Amino acid sequence: MFAAPPELATRVFAELPPEYRQPGRRSDWFFGKDDQQAHSFLEGPAIDREGHLWVSDIPFGRLFRISPDGAWSLALEYDGEPNGLALHRDGRVFIADHRRGLLAFDPRSGRLDAVLPRLRREGFRGLNDLTFAGNGDLYFTDQGQSGLQDPSGRLYRMRAATGAVDCVLEGIPSPNGLVLTPDGRHLLLAVTRANQVWRLPLHPDGSTSKVAAFLQLSGGLAGPDGLAVDAEGNLAVAHCGLGTVWIFSRLGEPIFRIRSCRGLSTTNLCYRGNTLLITEADSGCVLAAELPVAGQGLYSHVEG
Repeated sequence: MFAAPPELATRVFAELPPEYRQPGRRSDWFFGKDDQQAHSFLEGPAIDREGHLWVSDIPFGRLFRISPDGAWSLALEYDGEPNGLALHRDGRVFIADHRRGLLAFDPRSGRLDAVLPRLRREGFRGLNDLTFAGNGDLYFTDQGQSGLQDPSGRLYRMRAATGAVDCVLEGIPSPNGLVLTPDGRHLLLAVTRANQVWRLPLHPDGSTSKVAAFLQLSGGLAGPDGLAVDAEGNLAVAHCGLGTVWIFSRLGEPIFRIRSCRGLSTTNLCYRGNTLLITEADSGCVLAAELPVAGQGLYSHVEG
């Protein structure tokens, strides 16, 4: 439909040190994957105010903090399966945990709290990713094993003012990464098993309607995973299973293709200024690519 966009190179910013790799260790989380055991599976990149990069290791319940010069430290290890991460402006790390629901970790005290382990006495299918709106509302996806054979995934919102939790949208075949447009009027949602990115208008009353397929991708062994937006509204899509990150304009036109210099599992991504940081789970690396436009301002970095 469009001509192939120009390509940008990646470099390795940081690689999981040998002492943190756990080859041969088994985890139930690997169900349905080709490799039933692996050294790690990196996800959930998020930048704190000091410029440290936070990443999760889903199967082994670990959160790592990576310094701006690429040094790794183990910030948390617990009995869970942390996937997406999002930083609150108070410094807490909110965690979409596939097994334990919505959690919050305070790096200052070392305390891990269960924010929402289940909803209305029912457990979640398996939380995947999350993002804060400018007003502090938290949007998160409940993916589980949903897909084209079972389009039962859901998108939720937890309101900052009241703590009330709403189901914004259901009937989704594998909801994954999500991000709000810079004006906060639309939410973009990766729907992995459909190989699509959906666009949801957000109405003043909190509802959505006329949900549309914004992007239709093709190929790869998985589909669109993590999303990020820059200051001009361009969308970065981590295409897991293709070893690629796509940059699309706010109109959905391809601007760049960024190829992984390591494996195919480009799972998620975030901006640190003009640098796009990408988790690549096959190799246990964080890749970096330089872009002409910086990422949009983050809720975590704005004073309340």
